[in-house]
Amino acid sequence: MSNAMEIVNQARKLDRLSMKDITTQLVEGFIELHGDRLYKDDEAIIGGIGKINGRPVTVIGNQKGASIEENMRRNFGSPHPEGYRKSLRLMKQAEKFNRPIINFINTSGAYCGLEAEERGQGEAIAKNLFEMSRLNVPILSIILGEGGSGGALALALADEVWMMEYSIYSILSPEGFASILWKDSKRSSEAADLMKLTSYDLNELGIVEKVIAEKIENRWINKEDLMKQMKKDIIDKLDSLNTLPRETLLEKRYDRFRKF
Repeated sequence: MSNAMEIVNQARKLDRLSMKDITTQLVEGFIELHGDRLYKDDEAIIGGIGKINGRPVTVIGNQKGASIEENMRRNFGSPHPEGYRKSLRLMKQAEKFNRPIINFINTSGAYCGLEAEERGQGEAIAKNLFEMSRLNVPILSIILGEGGSGGALALALADEVWMMEYSIYSILSPEGFASILWKDSKRSSEAADLMKLTSYDLNELGIVEKVIAEKIENRWINKEDLMKQMKKDIIDKLDSLNTLPRETLLEKRYDRFRKF
């Protein structure tokens, strides 16, 4: 297993499995839906409807760019409030039509610029958490790369949270942690080891239920094979969650987060 900072660097790579890969190769007949019906569309989040093995689903996730231009357009995967409000609109729509929700997370955090705060960033994230806690359809969240702070949590209040093997999930970046604790961002590698932010650490602590392997015998699994296995695991989990009475589903979701 790599050390924590190596995993952080791997999680930040731009060639990781992305929301675009998911919507073109894992989800069948994906239709993207836009806008939060309040302000505008946020391209840092892709969301819409499609099918997985013929089962209708709502899928939502962060999209970083593959180039400087796309990263600027997608704000490096860091949503504004309208991104979270779009997500919630689509999740409420999924509940209305009894579709399970699958969220794919890859963000260093919600955008912390002045305009985001002016438009209610904190309220948008809090509203997502409040509403997701009582949505009466199955919710599965999968961290693809970075899972940073409340920006990630706003899509991760789910029945189960899974992580890719080389992804991270934490309250802030190792650089931020080192800057606050030691006033020295260069100690980020030391901070990463302390923070317990890797998939292995969080699975062991019971914060996430599943680690999705990205390597076999020290060889990277290609994206096609990775998504084929992921599709099978997702369907199996949705089948399992769908057998639960809705009251039990909500109770188990509530208990999952209360234990932390």
